Amino acid sequence: MRKTKKLIYGLLLFYVMIAGAMYFLQEKLIFRPTILAVDFVYDFQYPFEELFLNTRDGATINAIHFKTKDPKGVILYFHGNAGDLSRWGEITTFYVEKNYDVLVMDYRTYGKSKGKLSEKALYEDAQMCYDYLLKTYAQENIILYGRSLGTGIATYLASKNKPKQLILETPYYSLVSVAKKRFPFFPVKQLIRYRIPSYEFINDVKCPITMFHGTDDIVVPFESGKKLFDECQNPNKTFIEIQDGQHNDLIEFKEYLNGINEVLK
Repeated sequence: MRKTKKLIYGLLLFYVMIAGAMYFLQEKLIFRPTILAVDFVYDFQYPFEELFLNTRDGATINAIHFKTKDPKGVILYFHGNAGDLSRWGEITTFYVEKNYDVLVMDYRTYGKSKGKLSEKALYEDAQMCYDYLLKTYAQENIILYGRSLGTGIATYLASKNKPKQLILETPYYSLVSVAKKRFPFFPVKQLIRYRIPSYEFINDVKCPITMFHGTDDIVVPFESGKKLFDECQNPNKTFIEIQDGQHNDLIEFKEYLNGINEVLK
């Protein structure tokens, strides 16, 4: 009996420790930034301008603005939860090759960006970048693109503005739903501070919406993106299922290539 009690207390203590770690270390679990020195020099194959945008609360957002000749429009790109602009800038040149200008920012604490990270700050920084583009581009020429973590931010921004279209690669229903899937035995809803409820934003988006999701995605489950799509009431929505696609390899599939070419033609 005494051994059983010790085992129960030990398991309970372990459970509490894991729950505490989830709460206090959640930013380290969600965000995986890499840091760049301020004097780091970007090197891309297409012309670009490096930007440092100052926020109202004193943060600094580093961004790369690719510019092409006679662009079809501009893509405001929100990247995933790992890396920095040295990587994501290279990834977004795929869209520059399609004759689009591209603006991609690093979130606070990523790369050269500075400032205190929060869900509210993510939304405000995204709007700041959108407002920056409005100085040069008409809203009907702005496309919002979100990948993984960035899909919730892009969806929020589309719900508050009137872009030409919204493109989501590996989207999630909410950040809470993804965390619940990964930690099913913990009270995730009570522990997590970053909720990013895409499902709350999606029905305020008036522009066309295109979603891409791989069936074998183990980072953001396929069911999470499909649920977001199914609950979206926008009549001009498209879901492109990529059989055998995982989280970071959709660009290798013809379904993605055909779909993105159709959207950006």
